[in-house]
Amino acid sequence: MTATPRIAFLASPIDEAQRALAELIARHGQHEPADADVLAALGGDGFMLQTLHRYGSLGKPVYGMKLGTVGFLMNQHGDGLLERLAAAEPAVLRPLEMVAQTESGATVGSLAYNEVSLLRQTRQAAHLRIDLNGQTRLDELICDGVLVATPAGSTAYNFSAHGPILPLGSSVIALTPIAAFRPRRWRGALLKADTEVRFQVLDPYKRPVSATADSHEVRDIVEVMIRESRDRTVTLLFDPEHNLEERMLIEQFTSG
Repeated sequence: MTATPRIAFLASPIDEAQRALAELIARHGQHEPADADVLAALGGDGFMLQTLHRYGSLGKPVYGMKLGTVGFLMNQHGDGLLERLAAAEPAVLRPLEMVAQTESGATVGSLAYNEVSLLRQTRQAAHLRIDLNGQTRLDELICDGVLVATPAGSTAYNFSAHGPILPLGSSVIALTPIAAFRPRRWRGALLKADTEVRFQVLDPYKRPVSATADSHEVRDIVEVMIRESRDRTVTLLFDPEHNLEERMLIEQFTSG
């Protein structure tokens, strides 16, 4: 990054973020994302994920500033942006790739920086088969749903579903059931990040299931393949005193 980086400011539509956007552009100028050295995302975690999906292919580091409800992936909003950028520590994230097959025969692909989740669409529980690297590991999981989470996403939906928090750089992903009915005692699994996970919907017409990669939902699926992306990474920047690894440790020792 240059001594005075070219910054592309991006903001969620909420009033607080839009006010901060105007102030930061007046102070630091504005550049197009493709021409910038760093992207500054103003909002919450939802907006950060939108930014990564929209601009991740540019390969530019992203510095988030919390101006939203949930900001686990964000830094606190404050002064001294140039100094903070110069001192920021990088966290390299590798997303999941999802390829979903639907009842209609369509194939839909998407990336997930947090998780891919499968959920029942009706009152009927989902019936799923789970294959890992082409080998069936669970003949039938009866559940409300199941998810595969990255380390960065392990503190989000995965943690709420009683899944484990994974250290960054662990090369591990979490496979976590959501309200499993059978096998009742199955609590999920930790998998090597290069594992290919495949879910087969066993009764897709009577028991329809949707798949969601972060916020991109595909309904009426019959099969979903998930694996860690081999060629896509994104870099998030964090203030040193509260970097992403520190936040994940804090989450594991917080009782509230």
